[in-house]
Amino acid sequence: MTTRTTPPRPLDITAVFPELAPLARTAVRLHPRAGAPTAAGSSVGGPLLWPAEEPWPTCPEHAGPWQHGVAPDDVHVGRRVLREAWARPRAEGADLLTEEERALVDRGTEPYRTALDGPVPLVPVAQIRAADVPGLPRPEGTDLLQVLWCAFDHPEDDYSPRAELRWRRAADVVTPLAAPPRPAVIGNDDYLPEPCVLHPETVTEYPAPHELPEELADRIHAWEAGIEGEDEEPEVCYQYDLAVAPGWKLGGHAPWSFSDPFPMACAECGAGVRPLLTVDGTEWDGGSGSWAPVEDAGYTGYHFLGPALETQITIGRSYRLQVYVCEASYDHPPVQNMQ
Repeated sequence: MTTRTTPPRPLDITAVFPELAPLARTAVRLHPRAGAPTAAGSSVGGPLLWPAEEPWPTCPEHAGPWQHGVAPDDVHVGRRVLREAWARPRAEGADLLTEEERALVDRGTEPYRTALDGPVPLVPVAQIRAADVPGLPRPEGTDLLQVLWCAFDHPEDDYSPRAELRWRRAADVVTPLAAPPRPAVIGNDDYLPEPCVLHPETVTEYPAPHELPEELADRIHAWEAGIEGEDEEPEVCYQYDLAVAPGWKLGGHAPWSFSDPFPMACAECGAGVRPLLTVDGTEWDGGSGSWAPVEDAGYTGYHFLGPALETQITIGRSYRLQVYVCEASYDHPPVQNMQ
């Protein structure tokens, strides 16, 4: 299996602030990259190992007689057109797309009204095998996590897609579903992942500054300022270089960003919840560039073809969607938070 390797962190932050050591958590960066996953493997946006006799989940909130959105097939065609356009040479100042190509791209990105005769099927988002991620949190006796979501905005879920989880034992799927029902329409092309294979890698994370005791967060900020001086950007940033890894991952810490941490609990029983899966539009960006895998070191841009953007997922205004599971029971519905 091809690997992706996170560079060593710029320094051991626990040597500077020993009180961070007990706050460390293990996370598994999934490193999705474009490929041709099968139902037998781990993937983002790939086929799921689904029993033929088990009904495919749907969203009752998005049903007939019509919905406003785009067709998944049109989205994939538009992306293919863009990939091919980016890959071919063109003269300076020349248009990237022809008129015909622009029409195909627009067809996959500009919503229109589509008639429906029932609820919209959920979209496969991710499949994780315990064989690929031995530390995968899961109910006893299962070895496969499957994540699906309704690819429409749900106001009660921060206007993000609503996720559902399935846990199963792969060996129990004797007769797999040949092909899942495909939604005629989805609410947003940003919620349809491109098929990607995974390259799991274990890393260590520390809490975002928002989750630290105020006194400790203030000392870390003063330490950062002291590296380069008050009027210059520090060479090392705790939040972007040392705390929470960007990208798709399992476990780890919450990526608190535009809001302060707030208590979250299972809606079913009131028990606490813990992070399971983080969905991120990019593997890294300008603020978290030190997390770019060694194998992608030659990549310097962020256009359509880049490894930082393989899944083609965008959550909100380039935020992250984190899915939590109940600490008391895996059977309870997941909790979501966008940051």
